[in-house]
Amino acid sequence: MDIAVFALSVAFYLFAVVTAFLTQAHIFQLNSYGVGTHLKWMGKNSQSLSLNIFALLFFGMTLYCDFYVRPEDWYNIVIHLLFAVALFVMAVSNIPKKKAKTPLVFTARVKRMLVTYLLICVICAVASVLFFCGLIKELSYGILFVSFALTPIWLFLANFINAPIEAAVRRYYLNDALRILKGCPDLKIIGITGSYGKTSMKTFLTSILKQKYNVLMTPKNYNTPMGVVMTVRGYLRGYHEYFVCEMGAKKKGEIKELCDIVHPRDGIVTSIGPQHLESFKTMENIVETKMALAKNLSGGTAFLNIDNEYISENVTEGAVTYGLSEKADYRAKVIEVSSKGTSFSVTYPDGREFCFTTSLLGAHNVQNLCGAVAIADHLGVGDEEIEEGIARLKPVSHRLELCEKGNITVIDDAYNSNPAGAAAALEVLSYFDDYKILVTPGMVELGEMEDELNCRFGKQAADVCEYAILVGEKRAAPLLRGLREKGYPEDKIYVAKDINDAMNKVYSLKTDRKKVVLLENDLPDNY
Repeated sequence: MDIAVFALSVAFYLFAVVTAFLTQAHIFQLNSYGVGTHLKWMGKNSQSLSLNIFALLFFGMTLYCDFYVRPEDWYNIVIHLLFAVALFVMAVSNIPKKKAKTPLVFTARVKRMLVTYLLICVICAVASVLFFCGLIKELSYGILFVSFALTPIWLFLANFINAPIEAAVRRYYLNDALRILKGCPDLKIIGITGSYGKTSMKTFLTSILKQKYNVLMTPKNYNTPMGVVMTVRGYLRGYHEYFVCEMGAKKKGEIKELCDIVHPRDGIVTSIGPQHLESFKTMENIVETKMALAKNLSGGTAFLNIDNEYISENVTEGAVTYGLSEKADYRAKVIEVSSKGTSFSVTYPDGREFCFTTSLLGAHNVQNLCGAVAIADHLGVGDEEIEEGIARLKPVSHRLELCEKGNITVIDDAYNSNPAGAAAALEVLSYFDDYKILVTPGMVELGEMEDELNCRFGKQAADVCEYAILVGEKRAAPLLRGLREKGYPEDKIYVAKDINDAMNKVYSLKTDRKKVVLLENDLPDNY
């Protein structure tokens, strides 16, 4: 009977370590496989280790029961059966209670990590069996609990063991992408970077260039070195004339790394601001990293948003500037903005002036559109083709995307909020005459400035929205402070536990006017 209970415990242990891997690897993946980032996350989310602490407590119980309690055999079996049940409970407790916003993607890397992780756990299980079979039987159950408690370390260990393999895989993919790029000598590559506005600029520019050329752009958020490599290997064809390459960075030097892969001829820097300040550490590092694109072009031209204070202080020689400023080479002027769209004009360096109309919401989009017009004109796209490309534009998914849900208008700006984007989204909300509701968890990855910038966001929201729904009690604190400092009425504030609770509150609000809801940011599962 004791053997059967122990075998059941081993089976439950293996089940438990698998569910632990699925939970921990999911967050590790969201943290971009950064050990330091993941350790910080664990420090901020200590509740994630509750099951591991629970396992250590049971380890102590097994030692006490096996070494100091000498009951009858049947009693021992009952205790060990309870230990087996505890392992099963820990396994089930690791199964997510709700669907993840971004589920774990079983990439080849994750599969390799799982195999190595399981090998480590199986070795622990084998050690437990050997102890049970005669070495020190009292430690057999304890080993299972300790091994489960150490699953976060096993994950890091598997990642460390696999590091040479992952490096070799990356080198192979990178060399293959370089080979493909070398086989396209006539391909013209345009790099786009910035703290925000990259994806919008990429979409706008591609729409315009497609009126004349065959264009490939990096899909979705493929703006990392491996994302760009995947784009080249999976999508680049011989007939492509232009490759519009979005370049993202979370650490110092990453834009230079991307330039060394694709060697962009022309480049656009859309903005520089305190985005990812937690990993960049200083604004100086952000400026240096983003401006590296303008300094590492292969014979082409840098296009810079002169309206941005950090960019205007670092304009490179020979660069073409754009923006709303009088100093801009390509100067835009907002003519009319409404909830239906935007009209604007652009004055070219030679004095020509053209008017454009777009269904995109917000004056802030005019900046990026002006940049797209500037580079398109520079690359020989005709005036009518530029006008057609702009007219065809649709909102980028989750970036001020307008949706009608019954009697509610939703402005979906849920993707990766930042201080400038949040202010622009509130401006768009102000264009509507309906009952204005803000739903937000605030902004993240802003380092030491996070509380201050979220407080400022709360103050800005107080001037525009008529009801504020803040998502998450912890995250709501600086937003609440900002609202209250502006004297915002308490009965117009609701702190929701999650986005579902927030939307239920939206639907329950009573008003004679149609509701318009701004969804500003939607934090990933690791927040």
